[in-house]
Amino acid sequence: MVVSGRRISQATQAIGEDRTTSTVAVTRDALLSAPSGISGLKMLEALPGFNVQTDGALGLYEFGNSVQVRAFNLDQIGFVVDGIPTGRSDAFGGSPVFRYVDNENLAVVEASPGAGGVTAPSYASLGPIVSYRSIAPQDEAGAFAAQTFGDYGLKRTFVRLSSGRIGPVAAFVSRTKLDSDLWRGAGSVDREHWEAAAQIELGGDSWARLKFVSNDFFDYDSPTLSRSDYLSATPDLGGKTGRDRGYIGSVPEYAPVTGGPRYSNANYTYNSHLSINVRHDRLYGGTAHAGIADGVQLETTVYWEDKSGYGVSPDSYANSLTRYRQQAALGQAVVAPRGTQFGFSGVGGDRYGIVEALHADLGAHAIDLGIWAESDRYHRTQLRYNTTDGSPASAANYGEVVYRRRDYRSRRETTQVFLRDRIALSPAVSLDLGIKGLDLDYQQRGYRDFNDYARVVADTVRPGWGPHYNRAHYRDAFLPTAGLLLRLPDDHSQIFASYSENLALPKGMDDIYAVALNSSAAVVAAPAPERSRNAELGIRTNQRELFASLTGYYTRFDNRIQAIAAILPGTTTVTETFYQNVGRTRAYGVELLGNYRPAWTGGLAYANLNVTWNNATFLDDIAASPTAFATVGKTIPDSARWIVSGGLTVEPASWLVANLSAKYTSRRQSTFVNAPGSQVPGFTVVSAYVDIGDGISIGPVRNIRLRLNVDNLFDKDALSFISPAVTGDGLFRPLSPRTVQATLSVGL
Repeated sequence: MVVSGRRISQATQAIGEDRTTSTVAVTRDALLSAPSGISGLKMLEALPGFNVQTDGALGLYEFGNSVQVRAFNLDQIGFVVDGIPTGRSDAFGGSPVFRYVDNENLAVVEASPGAGGVTAPSYASLGPIVSYRSIAPQDEAGAFAAQTFGDYGLKRTFVRLSSGRIGPVAAFVSRTKLDSDLWRGAGSVDREHWEAAAQIELGGDSWARLKFVSNDFFDYDSPTLSRSDYLSATPDLGGKTGRDRGYIGSVPEYAPVTGGPRYSNANYTYNSHLSINVRHDRLYGGTAHAGIADGVQLETTVYWEDKSGYGVSPDSYANSLTRYRQQAALGQAVVAPRGTQFGFSGVGGDRYGIVEALHADLGAHAIDLGIWAESDRYHRTQLRYNTTDGSPASAANYGEVVYRRRDYRSRRETTQVFLRDRIALSPAVSLDLGIKGLDLDYQQRGYRDFNDYARVVADTVRPGWGPHYNRAHYRDAFLPTAGLLLRLPDDHSQIFASYSENLALPKGMDDIYAVALNSSAAVVAAPAPERSRNAELGIRTNQRELFASLTGYYTRFDNRIQAIAAILPGTTTVTETFYQNVGRTRAYGVELLGNYRPAWTGGLAYANLNVTWNNATFLDDIAASPTAFATVGKTIPDSARWIVSGGLTVEPASWLVANLSAKYTSRRQSTFVNAPGSQVPGFTVVSAYVDIGDGISIGPVRNIRLRLNVDNLFDKDALSFISPAVTGDGLFRPLSPRTVQATLSVGL
């Protein structure tokens, strides 16, 4: 007998039983208790080791997500959905995992925070791997629907139709429609998400699975804030202070600049009409699993992802006028700015690949052998248009280009091979030995930045450098991993240990290479690949009243590429990110996961606790001209020393489940040099839910449930998301206020 409950089932999955690495999971019951519409990243905040900060209770704003785990951040984590790697997590041109999953269709979210294993396909992971696995189509025909209403005009409808098993085939299709207002500033969020899956039984141990995801997303931006803005009692242009500062939706009348047109005042850039993001993503996948012989299977997964979209930011008259004059002086086809410009950043491309894996059980050996190959093509454009009359509320005039900035295409070619042998040395001892090889080729062609169009030398406009070609090639054929599992005599506890080495494509390669110097046409030198070494030692137990996992880890990370945010020229609150090699980093610490259901409560109550202590620091100064930045021994920005979360769940009746949870994040640094005054204070946020029904049926309507979720129960006001800076202070996004939503779900 082991601990169980309606919100803590699958204990073996939650603590990663029989794994040689630290592996934790968010189980399906927990996913279905989370706020409706929560993003695929925000799901991870329930796991030990993960410091997740988002803009908004659901984490849907793509430029307001940050994840720190051990020494790594979001771009150094590998994500896999039903065996399909999602590639890079960039909001521009990448494939963030939250575009491809919905809670209601997930069976489990499983994370290895330090050493995900050699078989996982990823060129981004330096150790951490997060795998999202969907539910299988059910054998009976039916329907499931959930309707949510909440604060800030939230409306979310989820419907899933299941065909049931028809001969060898079972399938489902689902649609989600979410609409909400922004919690600060003018604007809205609109998400339409489709998923479809089919499972085909081919006889014996063979089967095939087809998968389709469509995600259309439209939202308005909200500004990042300086600390002084956040603390200031002086209202912004919309009359808001503190955490409520946000872009305005009206167009007040401001005095134009001297000699400028009507909408030339820079205040017009503080407007939501020209602060939007649009994304269209499609993912097609298929997996064939062939049972070749007893204990031998061959699995092939193929996929294609098609993506497009754009972002819009306002550009001030003064900034546009300068760039326009430079390019017009060279006879380029540009038009003078009319006022506030429509700043267009286009993204598009496709990604396709194949994962081939052979598994064979040969006596005491379980062998996995495979190859992954992928091609990722991306097109980025960046230019400024006039609106029809210069007003930020007017439509773009796509026939009037004010100036051009970027127009390039990049391509990533990836090949990974892997071999792993799981050896059962005895019933009590297992050993994992593995190796992977990774070949990464990156190419970029086109106009990198302003200086490829026009340059200014000694106050004289000169022709730009024109389009350029960049290339970087990385290869390592020996990336080993090893793991040990010892089952203790009580048959409920295990000791595990692991070691792994990893290589990753430097993150932000497009931005690293999209640099055109004024003084030279030379391309930027290829950065060294990011590398890591990860070691873990831990113990897990699954008892009658308790399951728990305790892990100690040490991580060494070389050639870290760090994202640094700066204000976009022409604006006062829009950030643009660039990347820099900041040398070596190191992290060590402890992670604890536990869930306790004491017998003396009669099964009415149980508690969970996650504790992370993490010490993550730089081992090098940042080289820069004319002086270096002193970062040796300094804490990595946004890395919390302590993260503690826990909750109490009660089941006083068969039709009622209630939970109260709290999470504490200790103080964090916003600068690389840990400058005085740059610390962000620690804070605690409390959440709760009540689930009523849980299995009640009336006639043909089954499993009627009503769930009430409250995020930030005590309305904590704090800075949460950090855009780090090297010195001075960072830029921030505040924690969203108390948010309430109610969800009614039924099955047929």
